[in-house]
Amino acid sequence: MLKLKAMNERAPRNNKSGRPRPTGPARSRAPVQGSWSVPIPVAEVPQAGRRVELTADAATRDAVAKAIGVLALPRLAAVFDLAPLAENGIRVSGVVSATVEQNCVVTLDPVTSEVEEPIELTFVAANAAPPAADLVALQNGDDPPEVLQNGIVDLGSIACEFLFLGIDPYPRKRGASFHSPESQRDPSHHPFSALASLKKPE
Repeated sequence: MLKLKAMNERAPRNNKSGRPRPTGPARSRAPVQGSWSVPIPVAEVPQAGRRVELTADAATRDAVAKAIGVLALPRLAAVFDLAPLAENGIRVSGVVSATVEQNCVVTLDPVTSEVEEPIELTFVAANAAPPAADLVALQNGDDPPEVLQNGIVDLGSIACEFLFLGIDPYPRKRGASFHSPESQRDPSHHPFSALASLKKPE
């Protein structure tokens, strides 16, 4: 389901993962390419901006869950605010949220968690002058902008990549913890105890 609205407010942001935002090549390495695609031509975004709300259907959630290596995604949604920039660029901000089912790394029991990851990206046309691109990044306090591919931003792919960033890679069931085995041996038994016994008294 895809809803388009005129942009009037920015999407809420709450980085619960506490991990750095994915940018540039690091972001493209997330194993989610093609699992959810919602291409938006930048030329069709009005000067006033556009808000895009996405809700993934069951088939899409299954594909994304498989791509990012989790048990299931009972819920997956994203909200984007698109703002045109000079030289055919675009500013993409918003949030992706999901209910995620994973295996506990301790007990292997299913664990359900909520993910809410903010999204902030700037894209510029391939022919944009480097000084202008750098200026956009500096003005917004971000990393250098990414290059638009064929004049399109794929919001589904962006949502998946930021979702991947926000998921806990080591989920634990409440109360579960690692326990190292306690040694039952006599404290005097150590690798050099035999040598000690051979030592002659002076």
